[in-house]
Amino acid sequence: MQTYCNFIGNRFVGNTDGEVIIVRNPATGEPVAQAACASPQVAVDAVNMAAKAQQAWRNLSAVERGAHLQKLADALIAQAPSIGAALALESGKSLQDAVNETRYAAEITRYHAEWARRIEGEIIPGDNPEENLLLHRAPIGVVACLIPFNFPVYTLLRKIAPALITGNTVVVRPSNHTPCSAFEIAQAIGIAGLPAGVVNILAMSHATAAMLCTQAPVGMITLTGSVNAGRQVLEYAKANIAKISLELGGKTPAIVASDANLEQAAREIAASGTTHCGQLCTAVERVYAERSVHAPLLALLKKELAAYQPGNRAMHPECMGPLISDAARHRVHGMVERAVAAGATLELGGVLPPGPGYFYPPTLLSNCRQDAEIVQEEVFGPVLCMLPCDGMEHALEMANDHQFGLSSVLYTENYRTAMRFANRIEAGELYVNRTPADPYQGYHAGWKRSGLGGDDGKHGMLEFTQTRLVVMKY
Repeated sequence: MQTYCNFIGNRFVGNTDGEVIIVRNPATGEPVAQAACASPQVAVDAVNMAAKAQQAWRNLSAVERGAHLQKLADALIAQAPSIGAALALESGKSLQDAVNETRYAAEITRYHAEWARRIEGEIIPGDNPEENLLLHRAPIGVVACLIPFNFPVYTLLRKIAPALITGNTVVVRPSNHTPCSAFEIAQAIGIAGLPAGVVNILAMSHATAAMLCTQAPVGMITLTGSVNAGRQVLEYAKANIAKISLELGGKTPAIVASDANLEQAAREIAASGTTHCGQLCTAVERVYAERSVHAPLLALLKKELAAYQPGNRAMHPECMGPLISDAARHRVHGMVERAVAAGATLELGGVLPPGPGYFYPPTLLSNCRQDAEIVQEEVFGPVLCMLPCDGMEHALEMANDHQFGLSSVLYTENYRTAMRFANRIEAGELYVNRTPADPYQGYHAGWKRSGLGGDDGKHGMLEFTQTRLVVMKY
């Protein structure tokens, strides 16, 4: 069983107390690796190392920082087989999907490297005739990056690349379910030759993470995670009035109009709801169909979902993989059982399969109430609930009647309907005639309880900056 050490100042550092985090393969339940659990003092040392490194890093030109990021992207591509192997083992993904995630992470790194010559300020007219106002974009300092388990390689680079190009340094806390791929990324950071202390990666307990986030040099905390995790980060931010960027839960609605291509909608919705066993914040979880197409769409969805059989993707990459833990599997199943008890019809799935691993079958529910838990709360598993609607105005009302507002999906051939939803959907994203894919040149940001701030594109990069106004009289 492989042992990983924490990465601080471009060195791998073990623990003197020997405390470790056990990493399990969710497809088998067996332990496959262990990671040194950083002590509070190690976390403090990492923050101080990052703060010291940031003084020199911010003084490099953005072009020089961009060159470092390009070298990191090259190293990620070279190390993709080892990063992908670690990711596949700890997450239950197929090796091909894990390697592809690494390559995609390299691409978002290159994208942000190319912003080196595009980080713009503003020149604003002053109130006096011989005066200009210069608005500068400046780095914040040390950024604490809290990474989720579902796409841990991509999300790690999604956060550190914009942080670094804008002159910040980072301390990364990967999920305790998936720390191995983060430490394989640390190998790539060493190969790329980034200055010591610019990127630090530590596995740690929740208590140590709280200490990390409340250290004085931490000027920003960025999290992708649950709503409850977001609330914790809001508490952490109080210590230093740190800036926050939160990408939290989602409950993506897919609205299907009577003029939609039902075969396309069913195929894509089923794929969205089952990718990585439904463990995506943008996965479709609720489907609203006009009554005239509700029954045929239900039949098509049932057929499409039935084709996704759970299995160990290391041996059967065509299968749908496991949930991340046994606790996650029982939480999902509990929500399905409560939905059925409340009157929903179980059309497909909804059983705990025997055998090792944390698998759960694709599950389809109909006759759900809008106010039911299964409709209102994020499942984060391969469960779709379906509801009829009386016209598109009713569909819009039901889609917006929700605490979450991350992504949304609309299937229609009517441009008037598309524009109406584009102007009135209460979500950070609307995908028309396709399911979510988070293009990294866009802006991935949630409404309501789905988050504050956002990731990707120009606006995601600018999250990692603060402004300085210079009033220049001449």
